[in-house]
Amino acid sequence: MTVVTALQAALAAEYATVYGYGVVGARLTGADQGYATTALEAHMVTRDRLIGLVSALGATPVAALPAYRLPFAVTDTASAKQLAAQLEQGCAGAAWDLIAASATSTSLRSLGIGWIADAAVRATHWGGTQALPGQPA
Repeated sequence: MTVVTALQAALAAEYATVYGYGVVGARLTGADQGYATTALEAHMVTRDRLIGLVSALGATPVAALPAYRLPFAVTDTASAKQLAAQLEQGCAGAAWDLIAASATSTSLRSLGIGWIADAAVRATHWGGTQALPGQPA
């Protein structure tokens, strides 16, 4: 996988996550909704950064889809938290791929490591239990 391909995949994951957090936030209240809003904002910053990185490498960033199919119905707080944990897992997987495609001691590799760490913290908040975020269970 090339760096550009990994960046594009990470961007696609971020688009899906931003969409998903819109669904998640609609089913939460109070502190959980506030945390979801903060997570959404962080993913929007990451999305925008990825767009810039792809563009800086001379590629056209992939476009967001108009809508995304959710892996299950989100009907209550529990399913919203489950979706949020799954979204974070997907972003962590894309970050692993970016790390693998990046040369050692590069800023891209450092970004990927930071994104995995952030996803792990958020996934744990939502009840995720994966020991190595982004890796197959």
